Amino acid sequence: MSGLAALGAVVAREFPGRRALVIGDVMLDRYLEGHVGRISPEAPAPVVRLEDERAAPGGAANVAANLAALGLAVTVVGWVGDDAAGATLTEQLDGLAGLTPSLVTLPGRCTTTKTRVVAARHQLVRIDHEQSIPLGTGERAAFDDHTVGALDERYDVVVLSDYAKSALDEGVCRRVIERAAALDIPVLVDPKGLDFSKYRGAAAVTPNASELAAAAHVDGSDPGSLVDAGRRLRDDLALDAMVITRGAHGMTVVDDDGVVDVPARVQEVFDVSGAGDTAVAVLAAAAASGLGWRDGVAIANVGAGLAVSRSGAVAITLDELRSALASEDPVRGGLAAKICDLDTAVRLVRRWRDAGAVIGFSNGCFDLLHAGHVSYLEWAHRHCDRLVVGVNTDSTVRAQKGPGRPVVGEQDRATVLAGLSAVDLVILFAEPTPLALIEALRPDVLVKGSDYREDQVVGAAEVRGWGGQVLLAPLVPGESTTALVERVHEAT
Repeated sequence: MSGLAALGAVVAREFPGRRALVIGDVMLDRYLEGHVGRISPEAPAPVVRLEDERAAPGGAANVAANLAALGLAVTVVGWVGDDAAGATLTEQLDGLAGLTPSLVTLPGRCTTTKTRVVAARHQLVRIDHEQSIPLGTGERAAFDDHTVGALDERYDVVVLSDYAKSALDEGVCRRVIERAAALDIPVLVDPKGLDFSKYRGAAAVTPNASELAAAAHVDGSDPGSLVDAGRRLRDDLALDAMVITRGAHGMTVVDDDGVVDVPARVQEVFDVSGAGDTAVAVLAAAAASGLGWRDGVAIANVGAGLAVSRSGAVAITLDELRSALASEDPVRGGLAAKICDLDTAVRLVRRWRDAGAVIGFSNGCFDLLHAGHVSYLEWAHRHCDRLVVGVNTDSTVRAQKGPGRPVVGEQDRATVLAGLSAVDLVILFAEPTPLALIEALRPDVLVKGSDYREDQVVGAAEVRGWGGQVLLAPLVPGESTTALVERVHEAT
């Protein structure tokens, strides 16, 4: 496999403009978010006070959204019901740059919808509204013809995203795979169910450990049994590669050259929602770009690490992936994606806001990170969904604090902050104040320490002007970098 830094350059150069066709079970993901203050007197269940409601593409639609965020031109084929959820999903897909929905509306059916109730960024329950019964004869024929007809356009990769909701039966899978083979287009399959025979002839199949164990009737906790099962199925299905996703254990590739394990990136796991879709999308983008399966899996592994560090299924961008690949350090590689320039931050914040997130912003030097800093940032994050932190560069710290500061360099300070779960994004800024960042990002919540008055907070008037809040966070008594530096000098 190539080095990750080298692959980052390939990703930046080759992904944009590639064309992908995603076929499968499209869904609408809904999120009901609030907070729990008491237990219901009617039953031993939490009472959630609803504060926000949002929706996002799910299933095959989420795979397509991830591919579009990586710079590819994407068409997604699936079916929706003639209902409000179908209209919402179609409208959302229409609004994503680089993505073209090609959805069939089936009267009398409901659009598959997954509703998650979330409090304090933790999922309490999921409610599924779906009809996974087979399509009727007329519906099946019309949908299959529409699906295979989509291949008349030229694509660099085809993804079959199977969630066992009736879009991908054996007949349409066979037709798509045969047609793609005739056009020399690789087909990547994210499988479902106990019988993988309908995927015979695809380029690669990407089951997780549980899916492979169930399909092959082996012990999913035994890595050796999984690899053996992967070998057998790869041969039986005439695949180029079997790619096994193994969660915290990374990914395993079985191909003509044998078996290779790609360890998971060192990363704090916050939410696994959508991580599989991200991995499949990155692997498909790599295949579209002509990369080998092993290099593709190395890149996809990094993408999955970025996905699990976030709340909810949020597509990673090309810039984030390239940034994460830029460092081969196994710890900092994942954290690097949280550190970006202002242009990248503006794009990411826009996507978060479009998904319904409340954006918070704070700033500081954060030299010699201590308990007071951590408490402050945790408090700030409790008052927003996404916290962006502006960090003074070394030159601006020296201008404010004197020639002996900072003690810790700007890149190290940014990396330490990126390692905190409370921090979603870090931006270094060299201006005397963070006003340009605030005006560009337009946060909903601006947080500063309670040692300031609101009229002393840079950006307070601007944030108030567009309807945002300015909050003063409580400080931990006696905790400051200056005091810490003085104690170090006294000790030496």
